[in-house]
Amino acid sequence: MPSEANTRVLSAFLDYLKVEKGLAPLTVSAYTTDICQFADFLERHRLILTRARRSDIGDFIQQLFSNGVDGRSVGRKLSALRHLYRHLLVDGKIDHDPTLNIDSPKQWKVLPKALARDEMEKTLAGSKATSDSKLAIAIAARDRSMLEMLYGAGLRVSEIVTARLEDLKLDTGYLLVRGKGDKERIAPLGLPSLKSLEEYVREARPILAGRRDASTLFLARGGHPLTRQRVWQMVKAASRASERSASPHMLRHSCASHMVENGADLRTVQTILGHSDISTTQVYTHLALDRLKTVYRKHHPRAKART
Repeated sequence: MPSEANTRVLSAFLDYLKVEKGLAPLTVSAYTTDICQFADFLERHRLILTRARRSDIGDFIQQLFSNGVDGRSVGRKLSALRHLYRHLLVDGKIDHDPTLNIDSPKQWKVLPKALARDEMEKTLAGSKATSDSKLAIAIAARDRSMLEMLYGAGLRVSEIVTARLEDLKLDTGYLLVRGKGDKERIAPLGLPSLKSLEEYVREARPILAGRRDASTLFLARGGHPLTRQRVWQMVKAASRASERSASPHMLRHSCASHMVENGADLRTVQTILGHSDISTTQVYTHLALDRLKTVYRKHHPRAKART
């Protein structure tokens, strides 16, 4: 339910729609649903309708797209917000319409879903042995290694299941990856990835391989190669610890998102992810811009200057 302040704004606007505009009840109900959804979004950020900014509208639209809402529905919600803020502007409740110059939904790029850092940490710790048997412990060690690789190196699920043991260079800290189009790249490995891989290769992989002489790095029981579906199932199960339903590609997106948030340039992220075109990597630019704005507001003396 909207806060008291938002409820007053919404009630006055709905009265305007019914009395002055003469809109049908179903239309008024649709406006109510859409604006209440935006009000709830604002209240999670401790804002009210009359203080929303253009960036808040943009963040709301982006969240809708990220949650799979289609462009037509997003357009309807944006239309409801335009009517609301036009009314508030004419009524003197605000001095600027935050919906001005917002691109139409057709022009928006859907940003990839990513886990927050705390959610990512919980997911990485979400692989547990189902019993005390050597096989169960080996499978858990394998799954932890794959989670570290999907996130730490930004690997695609196809790259995980086709990675070969001979491509792993533990002494120099990288994995030779064969990506799309059979293009090779070097994926650097962080310390957590190296530790989990060392444990897996030394202790768990021989148990999974059995008597089979397998060349694939990550093995199913009996030394057979893993399927993409099994990796998806594993990631989904591990992500329950974060109360999110994640996919292998979400871990890859989380890798890129967190790197950009920490100041990595897009060319470096492009190289690590194996994107052939920088335009594919530029979808993460919004994170760099958000970080720039945050740093500016925190450190520039004119950012907080009052006019």
